Amino acid sequence: MLIRKNRFPSISATEITPREVFLNRRKFMQGGLAAAAGLSAMKASALVRPADASVDVTGPEWLERMVVNAKESPFGRDEKAAPYSAATQYNNFYEFGMRKTDPYENASEFKASPWVVTIEGECENTGSFALEDLIRGIDLEERIYRLRCVEAWSMVIPWVGFELSELIKRCKPLSSAKYVEFVTVERPEEMPGQRSVFSTIDWPYREGLRMDEAMNPLTIMAVGMYGDVLPNQNGAPLRLVVPWKYGFKSIKSVVKLRFRETMPATTWNELAPQEYGFYANVNPEVDHPRWSQASERRLPNSLFSPNRIKTEMFNGYGEQVAHLYKNMDLRKWY
Repeated sequence: MLIRKNRFPSISATEITPREVFLNRRKFMQGGLAAAAGLSAMKASALVRPADASVDVTGPEWLERMVVNAKESPFGRDEKAAPYSAATQYNNFYEFGMRKTDPYENASEFKASPWVVTIEGECENTGSFALEDLIRGIDLEERIYRLRCVEAWSMVIPWVGFELSELIKRCKPLSSAKYVEFVTVERPEEMPGQRSVFSTIDWPYREGLRMDEAMNPLTIMAVGMYGDVLPNQNGAPLRLVVPWKYGFKSIKSVVKLRFRETMPATTWNELAPQEYGFYANVNPEVDHPRWSQASERRLPNSLFSPNRIKTEMFNGYGEQVAHLYKNMDLRKWY
């Protein structure tokens, strides 16, 4: 049940975090939390970090507890995760700046708690809700997904989150709801990229999915990564993860979901429609106007070890999602 709230509100291969490190971290923390139940001053996130952690991450205790107790899943069990340092220090989050290192360098002052998400549009349960109430009772799960950027680099990341369909069901969309629109927080005082005179983006950042894409079991809302809460630069406290689409679809720091009858305007599609389509499915046969999409640079890599691999259709998730686009011309609907 939703409880309405007020409206206020280059890396060496030796750095790779092995799967057993972040899985053992959770088990260690679960035991530590049980042993420290009476020690209210001890925060779960202080117990241990991934082996290569260089980012100090803390979140509200209720969210830390949920992330620590996330269940394992078979998704990506055979994948080798990128280094924690790569995933947290090399990414796009233009609200904090245009360079890959800007989010890591500029996100420390961002306040990800408390957090309020607004639900509106073609659904029964509308209003503004505290994140804690919005996801109360939803079980979190760890999923290791491949992330493919439209810029032709990629990495593998262990996310902690829940299927978006669980949240959508709570919102009770009407039969007229054909799309879900997502909106990022707009706080130029905390996000220097939003106040930059060089930015060409019309803030806030907006993205969208067709309803059947949003309801697909692979689509998740992440609240953590590497067994910890999300760092600010990776979209704390709530971000979308759609693993068969290019990374710009996975909108970060979400503050609004709007159920729509018509296709929503999305940031990059509006900014450069000839380069970035609404669907943004990973497709090695459809090149970006300025570069090939046939291969990708998998992080970690270096000058002497470029680690370039062949890009797979739907980023390798075709078995689960290809049916969504039956009879669609994916060169036209790119």
